[in-house]
Amino acid sequence: MASNDQKQGGGSGGGGGGGFFASIASSLSNFGSAMHKSVNGLLGYEGLEVINPEGGTEDVEEEALRGRWKQEERDSYWKMMQKYRGADITSMVTLPVLIFEPMTMLQKMAELMEYSHLLDKADECEDPYLRLVYAASWAISVYYAYQRTWKPFNPILGETYELANHGGITFISEQVSHHPPMSAGHAENEHFTYDVTSKLKTKFLGNSVDVYPVGRTRVMLKRDGVILDLVPPPTKVNNLIFGRTWVDSPGEMIMTNLTTGDKVVLYFQPCGWFGAGRYEVDGYAYNAAEEPKILMTGKWNQSMSYQPCDLEGEPISGTELKEVWKVADVPENDKYQYTYFAHKLNSLDTAPRKLLASDSRLRPDRYALETGDLSKAGAEKSSLEERQRAEKRNREAKSHQFTPRWFDLTDEVTPTPWGDLEVYQYNGKYSEHRAAVDSSDGIDEVDIRSIEFNPWQYGNVAS
Repeated sequence: MASNDQKQGGGSGGGGGGGFFASIASSLSNFGSAMHKSVNGLLGYEGLEVINPEGGTEDVEEEALRGRWKQEERDSYWKMMQKYRGADITSMVTLPVLIFEPMTMLQKMAELMEYSHLLDKADECEDPYLRLVYAASWAISVYYAYQRTWKPFNPILGETYELANHGGITFISEQVSHHPPMSAGHAENEHFTYDVTSKLKTKFLGNSVDVYPVGRTRVMLKRDGVILDLVPPPTKVNNLIFGRTWVDSPGEMIMTNLTTGDKVVLYFQPCGWFGAGRYEVDGYAYNAAEEPKILMTGKWNQSMSYQPCDLEGEPISGTELKEVWKVADVPENDKYQYTYFAHKLNSLDTAPRKLLASDSRLRPDRYALETGDLSKAGAEKSSLEERQRAEKRNREAKSHQFTPRWFDLTDEVTPTPWGDLEVYQYNGKYSEHRAAVDSSDGIDEVDIRSIEFNPWQYGNVAS
């Protein structure tokens, strides 16, 4: 048996007896250390990009060509934003539409489903630690999409997003709160259920913003009924106004099997000077006794691999590093850096029959931006925001409480590293609705584009 010093796992990594991989494990919680070792660090700094952490003028013209900021807009916005330094700007600031992408936060939640086959494999897997490797790789896979520097639209209260025709999955998300902004989502197929309550907390720092995922993500694998809990790292958007905008997510990701106590702890390397260490992820799958069983290594924008290890975290002799996930091919020179799957999220091909009128695809501001009409997108965005305020006044005048349609607020308040979270639970009504629609032959087929966007719970009120 290993000594206690050799079995330091969980949130502080594993290690003790020496060796390169053990040094990773023992330092997983050295959150801010730019000297943190990594497997990829041994391979050289391929694919580097020069990044000015403080922003600057050298990238201004290139950013302008990407359609982001004109100099006069940048300067005026910089002056306006200074009063918000140190504040949570999640919903208090009206942002110009030119920094948005044609997608809402509800659709961005659905991007986790791109590599859902990894959860299918986790459900089918006999090895409890390899099961965690598959599930953790699924959680990492979405970070390729999260590196986009365009902002998604904030959903209107009551807005929804439905996803069909992908991996046998039924997916529904709903905006369940406006202040604070909160979303809930549910996905299910024959192998797993996925439930999330999402609440972002931000801290504006001038030319950057820290984003804290105050949420709860749970996955239930159906074969054995195990429940996995995910705690992702925070994210930092750098050079928000000046310089080339880029995103980093330094810190720990922890996925815990709540049924057995096994867990995966992965360290996302912070980006150093000249891009050193950017994208790199290293860590271990541990058993309930916090002994490392499988090491994991890779880059969140490329691929992840795994290899069985000993109690010191060293690769076991005779085993080899095996790839578990690789990013799919992506379009070249895509304006919004979308993957093919991201484009599908806006497509009617992934919409179910009789799409809900509250669906994000139908938002006029989102659609106008998708077609390249920034002027119309801005006007439609302002109109939707005013109609949302009018709906709130109308609701309060009737002394009515907003009630989500597909999710119920529970009595549970769960702690997260960044604050407590009120938990919403899927109520099953969407499954009943979808089953009724899909089994009915009497429903008239309509052109989805003719459906007017309508998330309003108390009528589609005009300003």
